[in-house]
Amino acid sequence: MKFKLDENLAALGKALLQADGHDVMTIREQELQGASDIAIYGVCRDETRVLITLDHDFGQTLRFPPEATAGIVVLECRGRQSPENILARIKEFITVLRTRPIKNELWIIEPGRVRIHQRRD
Repeated sequence: MKFKLDENLAALGKALLQADGHDVMTIREQELQGASDIAIYGVCRDETRVLITLDHDFGQTLRFPPEATAGIVVLECRGRQSPENILARIKEFITVLRTRPIKNELWIIEPGRVRIHQRRD
């Protein structure tokens, strides 16, 4: 699967995702730091990459419809966004991803829980 790590994650989860066999690019590698959320959404959509971010704005499904993308993952790190908390959320994401595809969905990864937004037809 192809992923894009938002700039607020730097390269924290890149090694974990690559070790699990995924193709991972970062916003920094593509020199998209400071790009608008709309631009990031468009790049991920066009590249068919799942966006992984800490930015809660991407949870706004009317503004950023997940069904038009490969998927969107918002990592919820309650309290301090420490590297340890971020890596724990990425590990939880990988565990769920092994049992269920994310295509066209929004996943919010919280400590011990995953909320999945599916489009209702």
